[in-house]
Amino acid sequence: MELSDRKKKILQLVVSDYIETAVPVSSKSLTEKHLTNLSSATVRSELAALEELGYLSQPHTSAGRVPSIDAYKLYVSDLMVKDNLSVNELEYIKKIFLENTNDVEQVIKQTAKVISELTSLTSLAVTSHDESEKINNIKLFRFKPDGALLIIVTDTKLLKDSVIELSQDMSDDRIDEANVLLERMFVGKTFKDICNYNYNLDESFENYKSVFLKVIDALKDYVTTTDDVILEGQDKILQHPEYADLEKLKKFMSVVTKKDKVINLLSNDGRDIKINVKIGTEGYEEMPSDCSVVSATYSVGGVKLGTYGVIGPVRMDYGKVVAVLENVGKILENILSNR
Repeated sequence: MELSDRKKKILQLVVSDYIETAVPVSSKSLTEKHLTNLSSATVRSELAALEELGYLSQPHTSAGRVPSIDAYKLYVSDLMVKDNLSVNELEYIKKIFLENTNDVEQVIKQTAKVISELTSLTSLAVTSHDESEKINNIKLFRFKPDGALLIIVTDTKLLKDSVIELSQDMSDDRIDEANVLLERMFVGKTFKDICNYNYNLDESFENYKSVFLKVIDALKDYVTTTDDVILEGQDKILQHPEYADLEKLKKFMSVVTKKDKVINLLSNDGRDIKINVKIGTEGYEEMPSDCSVVSATYSVGGVKLGTYGVIGPVRMDYGKVVAVLENVGKILENILSNR
């Protein structure tokens, strides 16, 4: 059923007031605060109609109404007014990012902290292992007779966890020669280019074939390894009255502390959208029915940096959350693009 403009307005006010106060909204409070041109009886009638349509519920006969999951969905899709961040909030985002502008990996990790601070919610992030990342520098450093550390600098990250086995008779001079070849063949190429290239056809690699194949294997492992998960502001969930209930808190923590569940929650289901909102379970068994997740995927120069978002009560300030995610994305992209 198509809602009238008046019903939409009243529903918008109920949802926004409930988000702000966590107190059931009555017809009296609506007429006193917002709808001074309508009688309390008219508003009561509209609230009753919205309840029959499944958008509101009444916890107690004498209490006001609270929004249903359907009400939040309609609010986010059609009724929500997106917030404008204050000058201080925008300056805070820029300041945090600019402090670490020379360390892109640190900037990416700081993103989750900024989002949590500005929304007062627990923030989640999955930093991407993208095969379209381009290699800017690559080098082997011997650290023991039969082993070298592989250091790779990409558009967005410094990778330094891979250890490459060397033959005992491989001299430092030969490592230097291998590094020259690595730089010539790998710098400027994406991980995908390197993983798909047939190095068996390139005679210049013949003397270093075993080393180069191990480097390529390390790159393939990086691309296929499960993405990194970042969590910030877990304690902020305690600021919301819904989680005074210990069972609800346990369910919430059982989700945010499991890496695979966080990755699944932040997936965008293949939808090419900037902001992804999941309210209640919505088919996602991992998410408690009283939680919502709002996320955004950030990219710079065609390279996916990761997906960031917040998880919290269904009664979250969606307008503020969306504004934070969009502005963080714009500032992050601008800083990294001009880096």
